[in-house]
Amino acid sequence: MVRFILGGARSGKSALAEQLAVCSGKRVHYLATAQIWDEEMKDRVAHHKNSRPNHWQVTEEAIDIIPVIKKYAQVRGECLLLDCLTLWLTNILLLDDEDVLQAHQQQLVEYLQNDFRGELILVSNEVGQGIIPDNALARRFVDEAGRLHQRIAKVSDQVVFVTAGIPQTLKGPLLNMG
Repeated sequence: MVRFILGGARSGKSALAEQLAVCSGKRVHYLATAQIWDEEMKDRVAHHKNSRPNHWQVTEEAIDIIPVIKKYAQVRGECLLLDCLTLWLTNILLLDDEDVLQAHQQQLVEYLQNDFRGELILVSNEVGQGIIPDNALARRFVDEAGRLHQRIAKVSDQVVFVTAGIPQTLKGPLLNMG
């Protein structure tokens, strides 16, 4: 099952994803895509580390996530939680290589659609509901994130949007928190 959890900054999406991982009853493997570029990001990463159980296995991978998904999400009795797709997208955008950007997105979508078997929870920031950014890179990021989200939602079994800590199921089965 692929679950796609969307929401704005501090909406509660990561907390929901972590709760769903716990409720899966499986061993949890956490795939973190963040890179620490400044003190503010260092604090955000620390917050996430402190909020998740110490016994969860963690892999930090900024760009090459598909091998990690293949390794952990398809292991029987394992639930993989990836947080987050928009940070992953940012990391690839910063490479400034259009071919790499498109290839990584295409590989992820095709793998999830055609070959994936297992338990995967994907977390991502919904960034397209605010104002239009004032610079080209930010506008490109919003556009790429929107397109990626549409493609991921299409191949996901469940899509949940979180606002103010309240989950709304957009696609698939209603949430069952166990």
